[in-house]
Amino acid sequence: MGWRERKSEEVYSEAEINERLTEQLPQWSFKEEHIRRKYKTSGWKGTLMVVNTIGHLAEAAWHHPDMTMSYAYVNVKLMNHAAKGITDKDFELALKIEEVVMWQPGAAERSALEGTPDDARFKYIKYD
Repeated sequence: MGWRERKSEEVYSEAEINERLTEQLPQWSFKEEHIRRKYKTSGWKGTLMVVNTIGHLAEAAWHHPDMTMSYAYVNVKLMNHAAKGITDKDFELALKIEEVVMWQPGAAERSALEGTPDDARFKYIKYD
C-alpha cells in the first residue's frame, strides 16, 4: 500500500515517510521517530517570527510540534503522539508550515507585494 492509500490516523512505515518527504517536503527529514526541519533565520527577530507563525498554525490545526530555537534557527519536529508515529496530521501540518514560513511574494504570483528588501537590515529568514 502506498502513502496515498492510507487512512488519516494510520501510521506510516519508514519507507512511506521517506517517499512522501521526497515528493512533498524535500527540505524535511525523518529521524528518531519525527519528521523534522530546521529553519535558518537572520537573528532573534526572525526566529521569533517563525516560532509565532508555527505556533499559530499548530494551534489552529490543534496538532502541536516540538520546537527548539536559538538566536538564528528554529527546529521543528512532528509526530502524532496519540498514534505513536507519523500520520497524515504530521504531513499536513508540515506542508502548511512550509507553505507559510517559506512564502515570499514574487513575479510568479503577479503580486503588488514587493517582499523583503535584499538588504541585511531587513532580512529575517534564510530562504532555501
